[in-house]
Amino acid sequence: MKVIITEDYQEMSQVAVQHLLGVMHSQHRKNISITAGSTPKGVYEMLVPLVKNKKYFEHVHFYNFDEIPFKGEEDRYGVTMTNLHNLFFGPAEIDRERIHVLDWTNYETQDERIKADGGLDMVLLGVGSDGHFCGNLPNTTKFGDLTSRVNANATPEMADVLLSEVGGDKEKQPDFYVTMGPKSIMQVKKLVMIANGKKKAGIVKQLVDGTVMEDVPATLLTTHPDMTLIVDKEAASLLSY
Repeated sequence: MKVIITEDYQEMSQVAVQHLLGVMHSQHRKNISITAGSTPKGVYEMLVPLVKNKKYFEHVHFYNFDEIPFKGEEDRYGVTMTNLHNLFFGPAEIDRERIHVLDWTNYETQDERIKADGGLDMVLLGVGSDGHFCGNLPNTTKFGDLTSRVNANATPEMADVLLSEVGGDKEKQPDFYVTMGPKSIMQVKKLVMIANGKKKAGIVKQLVDGTVMEDVPATLLTTHPDMTLIVDKEAASLLSY
């Protein structure tokens, strides 16, 4: 695993953008899965003007790696795709045919569809302070799992997590979500993970100095042959170098 320590959040975002563009600049189709949430917001703010209406990026296809439905509104995007649309797909005006949606209707065929498309060339990941990545929270999936459905009773805290994801609206609180599993992500050609802030310092230290443990899911990714961890100084504050 390569570790890149940047000065601050802005530089972390810039380096992540460079990694994305490095994969996107190709003559052939490239398949990229990207993360939602607050951490990559700066990445997308920088990336949008660089890719919007650029014909030389028309070979780049995008995938989401997890999805949380809004209960009672299953005919619309879930939480992840809504966020990705607002952060990147909409502002960058990405053509709909280049966005490959994972949701509750097709998760069982996700891995086969990705394989048929040539596999994922890169995934941009965040990491939780508890060590989760994608929807692989502690005690929800196993290292050998492909794309899976995770029920709200998977852990005692899961119902509250799902309620928070839908903005605290109990009427929209789902009883499950879907996610690409650890085995699915380990099949991606290149992994790039970003983390910032002191609240991520503990998990960053575990990733760099710790051992692989199933109850800290992201530790598995450190065994990937092409894994880059990009962090700011605050997130790297507990490291020994």
